Amino acid sequence: MVASINKKQRLGAFGEEVISTFLIARGDEILERNWRIREGEIDIVSLGKDGIFHCVEVKTRSSLAFGHPFEAINHIKALRMQRLALAWLATHGCLGCEFTIDVAAVLIAQDGSHSIEYRAAIL
Repeated sequence: MVASINKKQRLGAFGEEVISTFLIARGDEILERNWRIREGEIDIVSLGKDGIFHCVEVKTRSSLAFGHPFEAINHIKALRMQRLALAWLATHGCLGCEFTIDVAAVLIAQDGSHSIEYRAAIL
């Protein structure tokens, strides 16, 4: 039986697809999507054309009623993202490699259009 995908999951998947397309357009190679371990998940891992690994947290919203998507990244979430990035690097034999933890916000307007905000290196 295929599990149904709820609105929140569809919204998140749309945002991750938009950001993956954005990263590819800037020359990154997408290495992983939705990489999970017990502690959490990295939405996207990419390798930039500069040789830097980017661990990207994507936040997608259909309105600002509950605040800007970046407001969902508090200090605890940022530390978890750092631990996840280090776990990904260790798992893939890349400890010591240069990496950033990036956040991306996708805002979807009522007419279906969307905008992107991207911030790199939130260490």
